[in-house]
Amino acid sequence: MELAKLTSKGQTTIPKTLREALGLHAGDVLSFEAEGDHLVLRKLRDPGDQYLNAVAETLGEWASSEDEEAWRDL
Repeated sequence: MELAKLTSKGQTTIPKTLREALGLHAGDVLSFEAEGDHLVLRKLRDPGDQYLNAVAETLGEWASSEDEEAWRDL
């Protein structure tokens, strides 16, 4: 078991042994999920595509011909 303290800004350091064991590197994108009183931390394998796909699904409301005309000259 590894221990780490939480700072006043909600930050912590993942212990080196765990970073090495999980192949975590600077710049990796991590997801956090609460499960009861546990925190589940996961390394996202390809966060770019997942993020873009999620955002793209929310943009349909701006795809009408009326919107196109209203924003054309900006």
